[in-house]
Amino acid sequence: MDPTKAMSLLSKACPYLARTGLTALQGLAATGVSIPGASRGLATSAVEQARCSVCPGHTGQSALLAKASQCPVVGPSIRANESAAKPAQPLPAACPYAKCADQAAPKAASDVQPVTHETTEAAFDYEGLYQAKLAKKHEDKSYRYFNNINRLAARYPQAHTANAANIVTVWCSNDYLGQSKNPAVVDAMKTALDTYGAGAGGTRNIAGNSALHLRLEGELAALHRKEAALVFSSCFVANDATLSTLCSSLPGCVIFSDKMNHASMIQGIRHSGARKHVFDHNDLGHLEQLLAQYPRSTPKLVAFESVYSMSGTVGRIPEICALARKYGAITFLDEVHAVGMYGPHGAGVAEHYDYAASLHAPAGQRIPGSVLDQVDIITGTLGKAFGIVGGYIAASSSLVDMIRSYAPGFIFTTSLPPPIAAGAVASIEYLSASQRERYLQQTHTRQLKGDLANAGIPVVPNPSHIVPVLVGDAESAKAASDMLLAKHNIYVQSINYPTVPVGEERLRITPSPGHDNYMRARLVSALDSVWNTLGLKRTVDWERLGGRCGVGEDRAFSELHVGWKRGVEHVWEDTQLQQAHDYERTRKGGVPVTPIIPATVQCVLQN
Repeated sequence: MDPTKAMSLLSKACPYLARTGLTALQGLAATGVSIPGASRGLATSAVEQARCSVCPGHTGQSALLAKASQCPVVGPSIRANESAAKPAQPLPAACPYAKCADQAAPKAASDVQPVTHETTEAAFDYEGLYQAKLAKKHEDKSYRYFNNINRLAARYPQAHTANAANIVTVWCSNDYLGQSKNPAVVDAMKTALDTYGAGAGGTRNIAGNSALHLRLEGELAALHRKEAALVFSSCFVANDATLSTLCSSLPGCVIFSDKMNHASMIQGIRHSGARKHVFDHNDLGHLEQLLAQYPRSTPKLVAFESVYSMSGTVGRIPEICALARKYGAITFLDEVHAVGMYGPHGAGVAEHYDYAASLHAPAGQRIPGSVLDQVDIITGTLGKAFGIVGGYIAASSSLVDMIRSYAPGFIFTTSLPPPIAAGAVASIEYLSASQRERYLQQTHTRQLKGDLANAGIPVVPNPSHIVPVLVGDAESAKAASDMLLAKHNIYVQSINYPTVPVGEERLRITPSPGHDNYMRARLVSALDSVWNTLGLKRTVDWERLGGRCGVGEDRAFSELHVGWKRGVEHVWEDTQLQQAHDYERTRKGGVPVTPIIPATVQCVLQN
């Protein structure tokens, strides 16, 4: 067939040929092409290699072949032929595609060197690392020693050491109200143990949503006057799981965290991956300055505590909630060291702000405008004032359900055993009705702080139930704790870094309802003796040095630092304590509200 006629027929089937003349096609057949990207070391195909003029045996048809390979009809046939073709000859060194082709080509199995452990190289020294880390702790005196202390239910607040005959008085327990040995709590746990056994059987998703868990969450929601609550294995887990899940879900969330927040909150914030700002402790001006940097539409969360466990200071809840509303943020309040201790029902410091209204409002009912109602998310523990173990959150039903549905710390953790849930319910119900334990604990705290002030023992000022005694260095704090235990049979653990900053090491004392006047007098005398023996700084010494963490510092600064109401020294005000006393005396038929000291404890004290 005449070439011109053949091209005419082909051009009707191919859009490229339809607009390309015979002369142009002849030109492509006679010339090569340059390959865009070849200079960048891109891998090349067999077609591209075929049109390299450097490689021997290749003709000037390469440009035409390259164009044809782009055709949706002819191209697949060309590539199929390439796959079936014999292996190409090794490319000469002068070929611009040789290097990239060599890099792209898979290595033959025979060319891969097998991994071998036949070497003289030493493995990593794991034990050496462990020992070095511990040596650093010993060197800076922050290594933690755990004493063998076994609290005795029948002799509360006493315990025995490793030697069961050695009885000591415990002054640093977080079982603030002695609920762990309360007969109502213990009996409820025994009944649940006999009925349901010792363990939960798995996560709630696997083992089931038991009636005790649901009842416990109902009690907690009602206590905090929120729509719902969710129970976790501990409040560390509750804080970590809630903050990480919530703040990673809020798009572009920014977190504002008090400088003295607990490690569990810091962990949750870190795990969320959200941007964070740390504001100075209880510093409203600093917090507002940080909040004002962001549009109101930006999701924001302010995380803080009600009672800070190592200083005893109290978060400025109403003011922080007001700032959060102003700048479009939600609030996350940790009430771990306040639940059971404050408010007419033990709901915490937020409830205590509206003491009278909370006292008379029906259980579980919202009090619009109250401080408690302004807090979006409350977290608490069952392991301190309630005397059991576990943690929880209380908030809106939608937020609680979201955390239940998304938080790994809840979904994949074995739930609380039935006896624990039963004991927690009993403890919450008991403390919601009884004021006796709170009244005794608060009056004992006031008395101890007054006695220590008279003795010149430096107490970090605060309006709460915590009595932090400032020492100032880790080695001396441990020495003081050891001396109290060895010479005076008094157990008070020392607190050092990272729980408190370096230079603010202390003894942390927590009076209970069971500590009577005689026990308190022995403690003050023992501390005075230890301070003299070790030559520790007293309050006047800290004043001369300009003060530290509130001790010996300006009163106005201290009031702002410790929180609560300006000019009010104690969270539990005098009128509230009197009301609690009168309520309990009436409830018990005129029986005096005094500590009940077991006869076994009295015998030990007298000896």
